[in-house]
Amino acid sequence: MKVMVVIPTYNEADNLSPVVGELRSLDIPDLQILVVDDNSPDGTGDLADDLSQRYPGEFHVIHRPAKLGLGTAYLTGFRFALERGSDRIVQMDADFSHSPAYIPRFLAALDDRHAVVVGSRYVEGGQLDERWSFGRYLLSWWANSVYTRLVLGISVKDATAGFKCWKREVLEVVDLDSIRSSGYVFQVEMAYVTEKLGFRVLEMPIYFEDRRIGQSKMDVRIKLEAAWRVWQVKWRHRHLKPSVR
Repeated sequence: MKVMVVIPTYNEADNLSPVVGELRSLDIPDLQILVVDDNSPDGTGDLADDLSQRYPGEFHVIHRPAKLGLGTAYLTGFRFALERGSDRIVQMDADFSHSPAYIPRFLAALDDRHAVVVGSRYVEGGQLDERWSFGRYLLSWWANSVYTRLVLGISVKDATAGFKCWKREVLEVVDLDSIRSSGYVFQVEMAYVTEKLGFRVLEMPIYFEDRRIGQSKMDVRIKLEAAWRVWQVKWRHRHLKPSVR
């Protein structure tokens, strides 16, 4: 079974080598890593090139000319993984908010019933970093577990989760060209399309740690934009049905 981990990066030079080290230490045969870098000014792309030379055939890097958005970075990574024959595709951040240690459990949880595993903050057992303020927690919980679920009618409680493990066949069935979201609402759009197509999703609890190094790319403007773009997602994919599969 071929597993590829897709990591979009922008200014993650301090985190990249440590997270790659942890990924390589996992007991997963034939694990491959892909970094999709958006021309990071801090040298992340150069570091990724060094890693690709150090681990040829195991570590890959795609350079993009500018900061083109999280969603398009993942779509680029998904297409690369499918072209390379990956059976399982993991998506995750580079900043250690997603611990690589969960990946073997995600892979083991994919079975005949479940086609996608989501590392969830909002199912029983899920935890957020203790440094989160109550207001920040409340906003995130409401946006994920209440607002998005009400608007889209989806069952997943952590709609903006960015830590996922996909079976190959899901990403083959999803029309990746129809996924238009370039920001964080990309996670919502993929969650919605996945459920509309009838794939079963398993949410597994994780501890979501605040990034160890660097600054978050999230701000109030991005959160507000994501709120109204949820309605765009609903309209765009309104005709999708499981029969499309």
